[in-house]
Amino acid sequence: MSSFEGRTALVTGASRGIGLAIAQSLVDRGARVVVTARKADALAAAVEQLGGPDKAVAVAGNAADADHRAEAVRTAVETFGSLDHLVGNVGINPVFGPLMDAPLDAFRKILDTNVVSSLGLVQEAWRAWMAEHGGSVLIVASVAGLKSSEGIAAYGVSKAALVNLTTQLAVELGPKVRVNAVAPAVVKTRFAEALFTGREDALAQQYPVGRLGVPEDIGEAAAYLLGDGAGWVTGQTLVLDGGALSRGPV
Repeated sequence: MSSFEGRTALVTGASRGIGLAIAQSLVDRGARVVVTARKADALAAAVEQLGGPDKAVAVAGNAADADHRAEAVRTAVETFGSLDHLVGNVGINPVFGPLMDAPLDAFRKILDTNVVSSLGLVQEAWRAWMAEHGGSVLIVASVAGLKSSEGIAAYGVSKAALVNLTTQLAVELGPKVRVNAVAPAVVKTRFAEALFTGREDALAQQYPVGRLGVPEDIGEAAAYLLGDGAGWVTGQTLVLDGGALSRGPV
């Protein structure tokens, strides 16, 4: 198990769900964390859960806002003295249904928030700290980016872009910085409720492990990929799906 003692991580979209679980996993291993999300009150509760201001600080704002991204990176360096690990977990999905019916403005917003802001965040971290000192980056993608995803196709396109972005950045930023991604299937979070509410048992039967994911599953995988134990791993997307893609169509 890698130790993160003396290290600082920035985790976006971390007021709840997967982002908060990743932040908790890193704090449990000794890291200090900066957490971001849109709502200040939810972030305040997250900071308390993570152990208070000695362990975590919050920066509220919109991930698509360049000034907010710069503030988050600056806060990590100025508050805790470094920015060793970066987790891009921001994702939105405001439209459901076929792509032929998707409003193009909504499609652009999904790409801007999920993809463009992720690149912008890595750029900020690189310029402020990682280009000189090194580090590791984790991008939260999705199995929706690895196959067709009925009903959430626009979201899937954005996550497919993140998988390729991971590969590109791993090559560009090595050897200073390792860049990997995780691609979760359905995880029991508020964000994914529409995918499993009222049919969790039936859906779980499609997973060889017999259950849906929980945020802690992603947190454990994130700690591995960010830590020294994965020192020879970069450019990879780790599928976290309880075996669903291995089974194939059901």
